[in-house]
Amino acid sequence: MSANEPGQPPLSNSALTHGEWTSNVKSPRIVLAIGAHPDDIEFGCGGTLAKWAASGVIIHHLVLTDGSKGTWDVDADTAQLIERRQHEQRRAAQRLGATGEVRFLGAVDGELVHDSSMVDSVALAIRQLTPDVVLGHDPWKRYRLHPDHRNAGLITCDAIVAARDPHFLRHHMSSHGVTHHRPAALLLWEADEPNHYEDVSDWVDTKLAALEAHESQFESTMKSTDGDLSEFRGRIRDRLATLGAPHGLGAAEIFHLIDQL
Repeated sequence: MSANEPGQPPLSNSALTHGEWTSNVKSPRIVLAIGAHPDDIEFGCGGTLAKWAASGVIIHHLVLTDGSKGTWDVDADTAQLIERRQHEQRRAAQRLGATGEVRFLGAVDGELVHDSSMVDSVALAIRQLTPDVVLGHDPWKRYRLHPDHRNAGLITCDAIVAARDPHFLRHHMSSHGVTHHRPAALLLWEADEPNHYEDVSDWVDTKLAALEAHESQFESTMKSTDGDLSEFRGRIRDRLATLGAPHGLGAAEIFHLIDQL
C-alpha cells in the first residue's frame, strides 16, 4: 500500500540508510516541477520548492492532466472540477511563494499517454522556461499503480533528453523561436532508490498550506470527510520527520538525483 501514497511515501529503515546520499542542491536560478495531476507537485516537492522560492529561485509548475477524475462524487460536473483544480493549483503555487508560470497541458486524467506528442510538449516547456533543475515522478517506482504517475515520469525523462540535444525537435526553433536547453539536474520524487535529501525542516507548514489549497482533494487524497485536516497534517509531519531523522534533520523530502545530464 505504501508505494501508492503520493509524493513522499514511507520507506524501510534499510532504504533510508542504504548507500551514499547527497544533500541540498545548491540553490538554482530556475526550477520546473512537472506533475501528473494538480497537487502532485506539492506532495512530491512542496517543501523543497518553498525553500528555494524563499531564496529567490523562480519556480514553474507544469501539470500534465486535467485532474478530471479527482473526486469520489459520481455526479460531479467534471468541467467545473477541471476549472476548480486549475484554480487550486495556482493558489497552491502562490502559497509556496512560486513566482513562475503555472502551465496545464490538459491530458485527460487517467489517460495520460507516454507518446511523442506529449514528450514534444514537455520538451518545449523545458526549452522555453530554461530550468536549472527539473523535478518529477520516478517512473521506475515499484508497485506504483497509477498509470499517470508512471507515464508522467517517463515523459519527463524523455523530454529532458529531447530538450537538451540540438537535433531533437528542431521545429521548436522555427515554430517557437527556442533552441535546445540542458538542465543541470533531475530530482525524482516517489523515488524507488532515493539517494538525495533536501532539508525542509523550516518549510513543513508552507508545504501543508500549499497542499490545503487543493480543497477538492480533502475527501479523497487527504482522507478527510468533514474538513478536519488534523490527522492529515499529522501524517505529513510524521512522514517528513521520519525521512529526515536518519540525516539528523527535523524534516526532509527525499529524491533520486540524476545530474550531469
